[in-house]
Formats: sequence, structure tokens, C-alpha cells
Amino acid sequence: MKKYFLTLALIAMAAISTATLRAEDTNVVTTNGVSVAPAPVTPPAPAATLEQRIASLEAYISNGDPIAALKDTNGVVATSSIVSSLVNSTGGTSPAPGPGHNAWLLTSTALVLFMTLPGLALFYGGMVRKKNVLSVLAQCFLITGLVTILWVFVGYGMIFGGTNAPEKEDVVKGIIGSPSICWMLKNVTSAPNGNYSYWVSENVFAMFQLMFAIITPALILGAIAERMKFKAVLVFMTLWMVVVYFTQGHMVWGINGLMNGVWNAKASIHAIDFAGGTVVHMTSGWSALILCIILGKRRGFGKTNFAPHSLVLTYIGTGMLWVGWYGFNSGSACAADVVAANAFTTTTIATAIASFVWPMWEWIVKGKPSVLGFCSGAVAGLVVITPACGFVTPEGSIYIGLTAGTICWFMCYKVKGWLGYDDALDTFGVHAIGGTVGAIMTGMLARNSVNANLATNLKAYVTDSYFQPLVWEQLKAVGITIVLSVVATAVIAFITNLLVGLRVSDEVEEVGLDESEHGEVGYHG
Repeated sequence: MKKYFLTLALIAMAAISTATLRAEDTNVVTTNGVSVAPAPVTPPAPAATLEQRIASLEAYISNGDPIAALKDTNGVVATSSIVSSLVNSTGGTSPAPGPGHNAWLLTSTALVLFMTLPGLALFYGGMVRKKNVLSVLAQCFLITGLVTILWVFVGYGMIFGGTNAPEKEDVVKGIIGSPSICWMLKNVTSAPNGNYSYWVSENVFAMFQLMFAIITPALILGAIAERMKFKAVLVFMTLWMVVVYFTQGHMVWGINGLMNGVWNAKASIHAIDFAGGTVVHMTSGWSALILCIILGKRRGFGKTNFAPHSLVLTYIGTGMLWVGWYGFNSGSACAADVVAANAFTTTTIATAIASFVWPMWEWIVKGKPSVLGFCSGAVAGLVVITPACGFVTPEGSIYIGLTAGTICWFMCYKVKGWLGYDDALDTFGVHAIGGTVGAIMTGMLARNSVNANLATNLKAYVTDSYFQPLVWEQLKAVGITIVLSVVATAVIAFITNLLVGLRVSDEVEEVGLDESEHGEVGYHG
């Protein structure tokens, strides 16, 4: 019996030894008898030290990168509750979103939507004749839904998708982003995307930027009010968003962008645009000029009284725009930090000064300051400070306010009449000219003391002087923006006219777009 037990024991020991040797063997026989090396076992990341955790918390206060503090010399990220279990659209490791920064951008997102619905709708709606007021409201709502659909499917990815590898990711390097990246917001989660914000959820950032995309084509409506077909607006705006806005947005704000001077070290043009001087105001304003010229003047232009039917609505809309613009400008810091605070300050100063200067010029020239002048001056100030608000000092914003209230007033008061174009609600004079002036003045007035991010890739361009090298970069960006907007708008208008026609009939224009195209009227009795 002992022999049997001894034999079994020896067999068991041999089996255990064999199994151990096989486990330690680097060559394991797999399917079809082929020997392959097993996958190396990655040791678990070490827990973050107290010093690392404190450094990550300090990054939250300063709006810095919390992940950098958790990495060792080999790039291994220590485990910490600050690291999110979610993955962003780049597939990278992300921190959990910061509550304060996220809350500010959520608020800003709502404020920017408030600018269009109902702010811009009332601002423009009050300036048209009463038989066309509903057409303006309907067009604003149309654009809101249309742009959201385009944004979810392709827009966000075409502008903000990518990992700073344009050769592999862009359709045209640095110019046209790929519509397949972030298709239907794939992998756009609540985890932050460090290319744009260390602490704000990427899905919140995507919704924030959506509101910019909504208001931009809506601005064009001011130039073509009272005479463009509703279905033409639908077709034109669809094509315009894809060709103009998504392209311009990618060049200026995308991490792969050709003109993203702040964050793309490989940028060909080292330009800056804090909240949309080129992307929003120049594209919409210059496109508006071309479209209103192609569309032609309103019936009776120069003979019929086209006075605003309700300056009360325009006044209310202006107030909504000003309040919402704090989300537009200050929110573009993508954090509740020192840059956002500066943007809030400079926006207030420039807007208030411009809203004062415009009616003062009216008072001097015409003898009376108008309510429309106060409203137009405020919007002009908001436009011109937009690209600069996060880069200039309060002193710089004073110069911007004075310039906005003067140049934009002169364009609307004199130049518009000299050239004879029918820009119904002064989109070109305020947004195109204001955005262009603002982009150039940003190059002159940007200062390192205001925004430390200027030192990331722009040390050689921002030298804190009026004619610093940045000015030339801004001029190049302005030139590209104008060419893209003008050429694309002309082509898109031609295509739209072939497909559905651009302009309503004389009869429809006479009756009014409200009743003819929507079967409703804004006022009864």
C-alpha cells in the first residue's frame, strides 16, 4: 500500500512541476501548434501619493492639467479618484470633470442659446416691417433645429475632432476636418477632452460650441430679411454650414487647425480668435453682403418706408444679446478662471462705450440720439471685442469700444448709402466690419499679462507692442476668411437658386412673408 501512495505522490509532484514549468515557459503552444509569446502582464498602476493628489487639486484651481501631476517618469498615470473611468473622443486618459468649471460652461451654453432664441429673433424681428416679423422668428427656429442635426452628425467632428495629427485625420490638412470623426457624437462623453479643456466634460463643450454654430448663420438673416424664400434659407444654410462654418471653425479652433496659433504648434498661420471674430462674425457678415447683393434689393428700396415696426422688441432683444454674450465671450475660456474674469470685464467695458459712442455720433450729425443707435452701438461693441476679450487688458477694451462705436456707425450711416447695397438690418456694417476690425485690433492689443496661454506657441508673435508680429498673422487670417466666405457664398447661392430659387415673388413680398409663407400674422386688429 505504501508503494502505491509513494507512486501517486511522485506522479502528483511531476504533474505540478510540469505545470509550473509550462507557466514559466515563454513559448506557449497555441492553435495549430504554433508557439507564440504570451501577452506581457501589465503591473497595476501605483496609487497616487499625497503630493500628487494635492498637485492635481491645485491644477483644478489654476485650470491646469491634473493628469500631468499623476504621471511618473515613464508616463504611467497613478490611480486616483480624479481619473475618470470614461474615455473621451481621443481615447486618452481624462480626469473627472471639475464641478465649478463644468457648471460655468453649462450656464454659458444656455446663455448663448438665449442669444438666438429669443435674443436675435427679437432684435431682428423688431427691425423688419410687421408683415414679416414671424418670418424672422421662423427662420431663427429653423436654423436652430437644422444646425443641431448637422452638428450631431458631422459638425462637431469636422471642427474639433482629432488628436493633432492632421496628416492622418483631416480631409485637407489643417483646413477641412473629417466628418467620420465623432460621427453622431461617438465617444463624446462626460470625460473632458484635454485638447480643449482639462475640466469641462466634452459633451458639455460640444453643446457649448453648438450654440455658436446656431447663431452664426442666423446673423446672415439680417441682410436678406423680407425677401428670401423659406426653402431657400433651408438649402442655403445647410450648404453654408458644411462648406464655410465647419471649415473656418476647424482652421481657427480645431486642434489640427491651420490658423490655431494658441494651441497648434504646427499651425501655418499663428492667429488668435478668442470667441469668434473670424469664425462667427466675419464669415456671417461677409457672406451676408454677397448674398444680399445676389438676392437684390427689396421692392421699393429707397422709396418705401422700411422703418422698424417695433423698436421695443429690438431694445428687448439687444438686452438679451448683451446678457447672453457673457456666456459667449467669458464662457470661451472653458473654465471659471482668471481668463474668463478678464473676458467678462473687457466685454462689459467695450460694449458700454460703443453703445454710448454710436448715438453720440448720431446726436452730433443728426441732432438726435436714437434708441436704435444705442442698440446698434451695443451690438457693435460686442462684436468687435469678441475675438479680443480673453487677450486684451481693460485699457485695450476702451480703445476697442471707441473704435466699434465709430467705424461701424460710419459704415451703416454713410458707406452703405454710397455703395447702394440693401443690407436690410446692417449685418455687414456691424458683423463683417466689426469682426474684421476686432481681429486686427486683437493682433495689436493682445498682451501676455492677460493670458498666459499666449506663451505656449506665440512667444515670438506677442511682444506686447501695438505693431507686434501677431498683427501680420491676424491680417493673413482675415484675408483667408474673406476669400472663403465670399467665394463659397457666391457658389452656394448659385446652387440654391438652381435648386429652389432664391427670392419670393413680387406678390409674396408685397403681401408679406408671414401670411404668404407661414399662413400666420404677427399682429391682429
